[in-house]
Amino acid sequence: MHYRRFGRTELQMPLFSCGGMRYQYKWQDVPALLVPKENQRNLEATIQRSLELGINHIETARGYGTSEMQLGKILPKIPREKLIVQTKVSPKKDVKEFRNQFNQSLKYLQLDYVDLLGLHGINSKETLDYCLSPGGCLDEARKLQKQGKVRFIGFSTHGPTDVITKTIETDCFDYVNLHWYYINQSNWSAIETAKKYDMGVFIISPSDKGGKLYQPPQKLVELCQPLSPMVFNDLFCLSHPQVHTLSLGASCPTDFDEHLKTLSLLGNSDQVLPLIINKLEQEAINILGENWVKTWHIGLPEHHQTPGNINIPIILWLRNLVLAYDMLDYAKMRYNLLGNGGDWFPGKNAEKSHKFDFKDCLIKSPHRDKIPQLLAEAHQLLGGESVQRLSQS
Repeated sequence: MHYRRFGRTELQMPLFSCGGMRYQYKWQDVPALLVPKENQRNLEATIQRSLELGINHIETARGYGTSEMQLGKILPKIPREKLIVQTKVSPKKDVKEFRNQFNQSLKYLQLDYVDLLGLHGINSKETLDYCLSPGGCLDEARKLQKQGKVRFIGFSTHGPTDVITKTIETDCFDYVNLHWYYINQSNWSAIETAKKYDMGVFIISPSDKGGKLYQPPQKLVELCQPLSPMVFNDLFCLSHPQVHTLSLGASCPTDFDEHLKTLSLLGNSDQVLPLIINKLEQEAINILGENWVKTWHIGLPEHHQTPGNINIPIILWLRNLVLAYDMLDYAKMRYNLLGNGGDWFPGKNAEKSHKFDFKDCLIKSPHRDKIPQLLAEAHQLLGGESVQRLSQS
């Protein structure tokens, strides 16, 4: 395994982290006796495999149901100095609730402390404000730090880039968990800001939110050759030294195997990546047109600036992925979460777009005249059964 300095924490972070939201039994807390023995054996085998590979960063959250409790059956058996353990607790307006949830995390993990505590889901300015308010969750996290229960404090986010950047610029956090991968590079400026503040950078869900790359469409497979889409995306992310670790949401011990192929390519990324990127970019231009590919995102309103709260940028982005790369399953999964994702995936889909006049909110878009029709077409292409976040399922 290769390691990178995790910003000012000075931790030596493996390039891959073992994310804890795929191998657990339930997304809700249940008594330990109800966890099937086979499920627990699989989790423990996954952790053992992770450690054998040198992936010693184990990442979980209070919101991941039984994950912490099940990890608590194996982590105390491992020499503590060999582990980097991260959990995350959602910010609360009531700091007592935040403290109670952290205490529950530590109890389930059966550890004296965690190396990394993330404020889970700073997705809006409002959430940031009550985290930073005097006596708020950040102050409470610092108390935990002084008590030796937390080494470093960071935050995770699914929010817009401006909120992420504003949070980084407070200089209150040691690291950030955020989304960034080939198909969605909008948070790059936030990553560059994190580097200025010497923060650790952890990429959330590069294989799932990065395109369901464990089940890629054949067209994407062909465009990414000679690499698999998963290895291409890993290499793309890790070719940027500002990125320190990618979270692998392993569900079983073999889920690490494909990712490991990336390691031998790291020294050769400048020769391998441009060929694939050129193929992907050229195919998008062939299908969508060069003008659209270079300008579709210009002047688009945020969802809260749009009639009906319709998330126009996300809908057009998903349409692009389907037309250019046949990423229909991924696009449908994300599209049908709109309306149910809260501030983790905000805004609504285009089901009711025909009821609204978008002239004013699209005034800065060079494609203002055709976007309403494209929204209707996107709904015909992607609309289906409503999808909920995993934590709500």
